[in-house]
Amino acid sequence: MKALPLLLLLLALSRAEGSVGAVPDEKPNIILIHADDLGWGDLSCYGQQKFKTPHIDRLAAEGTRFTQYYSGSTVCAPSRCALMTGFHMGRAYIRGNAELPLRPEDVTVAERLKEAGYATSVVGKWGLGLLGNTGHPQKQGFDECFGYLDHKHAHRQYTDHLFRNDAKVDVDPKTWSGDLFEKEALDFVERKKGGPFFLYLALPNPHAELWAPAEAVAEFSFEEKPFENKKADEHPSVGYRSQPKPRAAFAALITRMDRTVGRLMEKLKALGLDDKTLVLFTSDNGPHKEGGADPAFFKSSGPLRGMKRDLTEGGIRVPMIARWPGKVPAGRVSDFVWAHWDFPATASALAGVAAPDGDGISVAPTLLGKEQKGHDSLYWEFYERGFDQAVRLGDWKAVVDDGKLALYDLKADLGETADVASLHPEVVEKIQAVIKSAHVPSEKWKPKK
Repeated sequence: MKALPLLLLLLALSRAEGSVGAVPDEKPNIILIHADDLGWGDLSCYGQQKFKTPHIDRLAAEGTRFTQYYSGSTVCAPSRCALMTGFHMGRAYIRGNAELPLRPEDVTVAERLKEAGYATSVVGKWGLGLLGNTGHPQKQGFDECFGYLDHKHAHRQYTDHLFRNDAKVDVDPKTWSGDLFEKEALDFVERKKGGPFFLYLALPNPHAELWAPAEAVAEFSFEEKPFENKKADEHPSVGYRSQPKPRAAFAALITRMDRTVGRLMEKLKALGLDDKTLVLFTSDNGPHKEGGADPAFFKSSGPLRGMKRDLTEGGIRVPMIARWPGKVPAGRVSDFVWAHWDFPATASALAGVAAPDGDGISVAPTLLGKEQKGHDSLYWEFYERGFDQAVRLGDWKAVVDDGKLALYDLKADLGETADVASLHPEVVEKIQAVIKSAHVPSEKWKPKK
């Protein structure tokens, strides 16, 4: 157990500003449903017009839908690192897509919840450590794990093997992995119904490859632009395999995920756990165009500019829905600004334990319909295309692309179309100060020349 000294523990318990008196007496079960490359506009409750997501829409209607929630990064691994450890990209250990495992000294939200008596499980895509190294889920606070451990393997919606706990297990390559993850999630909830439990359901939808069950794909009829990659067809380890109906497959991946959400909610009700369980739904970053995906056709970013691998809003602003009957206000739409790195502090506060050290705050008061002070600023950085940085400061948003800073007023210009940096030098100065304090150099993450 990675325990804090008593003094640090007391400090950690008191640092979530505004949380005193806002935490329920009873520890809730916590289910975090985490989509993969799902854009801000990919759900019908966020404006999607090409298909419907009725079960997720109901989740929003029975809970709170957040319109200004942010992922940890604009790609997978660092975003999940922020979600699990509570550090933004200026201080996180994993700041880019690499098979870099979490270390023994990294403290995850699962470890904190386990200390609070929670049964813990991750189902789906992990991406923060492999079998036999320090980042394996069972070395990072999870009692159980089932799914993909690494990112490349998770590209395959159909596979001949997955990982259960500390072993590789064979699976039927004709069975869609999403069905296996749904079954595993329902089984975990059934087995741990005595609670409290934490289920991290990290579904690999709608990430490439765009392959879904044939009957689900057949539900959609779009004018298609077939995706062809013969090299990958011959050698499946290379890139994404051809998909004759990428648009239909994309819609099918999301609607099948929506069906899983519906079945999970039915299970909670059947077990009498509905009002004892906080359910959160979000995504790891903005939409992608890999494997034939077509974010322009689906308007996956909604009114936002950019997508995965961008630090404009389309790359990092993602859906967030919270539901907990009787606790989280129903039918509410909130513009409170928060991010992935707030989840560990929030879950820990609800469980009554100290949060891991990090950059997050507990937003338990906001979830429960109370007022609280938010972040002074939010910060991101990205290394794949040189060195990009971004800051959210009030309604101001700055994006720094290889040293050039552009400033946007999100209140007046949500699409980030007009750079107003030259008109507001005082704001630019404040943002530069945030960047200076937020970025901690790392030997493993250095800007490319």
